[in-house]
Amino acid sequence: MPKERKAAVKPAKLDVWQKRLADSDVAWKAQMTKMDRREHLYSGDRELRALTKGDEGQKAPHIRNIVFENIESQVSSAIPSPKVTPRRKEDEALAAKIEHWLRCELDRLPFETINDQAERTVPIQGGVGFLVAWDNRKRTHDTVGEEEVAFLHPKQFAPQPGIYTGIQDMDWFIVRQPTTKENIRRRYDVNVEDEGEQEPQVRGTGDEDTADDAVTMYIGYAKNDRGGIDRYVWVNDIELEDLENYQARRVPVCAHCGRVRPPPGQVIQNRQAVVETAEQDAVEAEQDIVAAETRKQIAGRALAMQLAQDVAAGLGGGLETLAAEGAAAEPEDQRLRYDGEGPCPWCGSTNWTTKEQEYEEVTLPIANSSGLVIPGAQPEIDENGRSVMRPTKIPFYRPDVFPVVLQKSVSVYGQLLGNSDVDVIEDQQNTTNRMEKKIIDRLVKAGTRITLPAKATLRTDPVDGERWFLDSPADKAMIDVYQFSGDLQYELTYLATVYEEARQILGITDSFQGRTDPTATSGKAKEFSAAQAAGRLESKRTMKQAAYAQLFELMFKFWLAYSDEPRPISYKDNEGNTVYEEISRYDFLKQDKDGQYYWEDQFLFGCDDSAPLASNREAMWQETRMNLQTGAFGDPSSTETLILFWSKMEELHYPGAGETKKYLEKRLQQEQQRAAQAQQMQIQLQLLAMQNQQRGQQLGAVAANQSNQAPTGA
Repeated sequence: MPKERKAAVKPAKLDVWQKRLADSDVAWKAQMTKMDRREHLYSGDRELRALTKGDEGQKAPHIRNIVFENIESQVSSAIPSPKVTPRRKEDEALAAKIEHWLRCELDRLPFETINDQAERTVPIQGGVGFLVAWDNRKRTHDTVGEEEVAFLHPKQFAPQPGIYTGIQDMDWFIVRQPTTKENIRRRYDVNVEDEGEQEPQVRGTGDEDTADDAVTMYIGYAKNDRGGIDRYVWVNDIELEDLENYQARRVPVCAHCGRVRPPPGQVIQNRQAVVETAEQDAVEAEQDIVAAETRKQIAGRALAMQLAQDVAAGLGGGLETLAAEGAAAEPEDQRLRYDGEGPCPWCGSTNWTTKEQEYEEVTLPIANSSGLVIPGAQPEIDENGRSVMRPTKIPFYRPDVFPVVLQKSVSVYGQLLGNSDVDVIEDQQNTTNRMEKKIIDRLVKAGTRITLPAKATLRTDPVDGERWFLDSPADKAMIDVYQFSGDLQYELTYLATVYEEARQILGITDSFQGRTDPTATSGKAKEFSAAQAAGRLESKRTMKQAAYAQLFELMFKFWLAYSDEPRPISYKDNEGNTVYEEISRYDFLKQDKDGQYYWEDQFLFGCDDSAPLASNREAMWQETRMNLQTGAFGDPSSTETLILFWSKMEELHYPGAGETKKYLEKRLQQEQQRAAQAQQMQIQLQLLAMQNQQRGQQLGAVAANQSNQAPTGA
């Protein structure tokens, strides 16, 4: 059952965090107001800001949304590709593994959606955020936990006031996260059904109404005196979570006996024994270790790993596991398989808490890819003179950084977010709306006008034979028709000028937008014009790559801290073949000269500049064909060269490249077989010729001997 809300005194820490949120709202309120205005302009706001007297409160019946047009012109679907550079030569293989793992994570996570949202929000609002987290609830058959990356709109920020250099330079940072009451119950086991949504405007452009099933959850991150990061979560006046050093490893332990909560399915022995003192707990743990080491030879590696987890956690379940393999076990009535829920299986207490772990205890030797062997438990003599097995301790890795990465548009001094494109062309959008309204008004008022005498009751519809009776010739002279065409020459000229102003402010040309460029008379000229626009927008791409480089580094650090099992990775080698490997966090464990273990995380993270070209498959197909024609792969008529060419095309996902390569490989085998047969035939002919030559020489020698032995006549 979820915990009901208690009418208790509000925690003091909740007051501290609510005051921080209020201080941030005061400083961030102006930005929040601008954000809603920018979103309305991007969506096509028809409100007119007064340019002349009488414009107040008017709306444009028709607009040309130049804000939307110019922002959409800059959208790129290319996701930066990771590039990892090692600081030491011996770490090159590790850097390559990190690159392959990051590329696999980019495919696994919804980065297409995240990038699509960021590509529009960054120029609109001046920046976005990426929240990195490790979700231990996501499990597979052989892995525990997955990395998660979420998109953060700037409206979800609640930064520390007065700090504009970056999020990592702040002492604390708060994230506003819209969620549901049911999600709160599942995640924190707290009932918030009676709570209301505090900030519905975080979910949209500011016009949202409160939802019955939604609440606003606040997640606060703060640096502590030990260099770690604390996390505090609350909804309204309800505290949901208070974790110090939340990035440290934690295990659930019994509040009464101090034993670690066993995982589901763990076999428990001696469940009647109640641990009363810490000394008894330590003695039992040591006995379990000794028993495990004596039976280690009869257990398999997978079984030994399970035993190591049991012993390191102090569960005392190793003896039962070995008993399943033939060792002595307890009677059936004294054993229990824990289901993962309920009270402590040893003392019966229902109070559970968490305990921070600084070191990982290794009971069995582990060898990583660099050749380092981490020894398991070693025999030692304790203070009582008894022989005990002490496991090897290695420190757990902790990122100790805020899990939020900020991507700016263009850096501006004194602002946390970058420059907004909407802000700089807002005047041009308003003027465009005003001119569009004037043009429509003039066109609607244009047309045919007929002048008639003041007292005339003449019909103006087309009726044949209609008779008009006029009082005087002067009345006849007043009858006339006037055509009003609505001259729009000056309005259209100024409208084009205003539109060009907006594009020039942002540095966008016709070629960059894919439109007809009258100044470019050739394909090369169009390419050069587009490159000029790209050069003016290079700062935005540079900031995007810088943000993704920080994101890649943060993803690696979270994986290094929380991923216990090896993770599969796949990539293409130089020949285009798919290679399957595994990456393990123990590969990054090293030992210094003093014998101290440490984690190698000193890598330089960046983005591969060739990724945009690599993502353009048609351009890469053309480049590969050109390399074939120019002989870069070898003789274009050679089958081996063609196989290399089609291997590259298959790697670039050219349709039908795989079947063509297989056909050429079969043809190469046939050519090699025919060549081998021809070579064998030639060798046989040479042998036959040598045999004939030897036989001829032998016959000649025999004939010579016979002639020498013949009698001479008298």
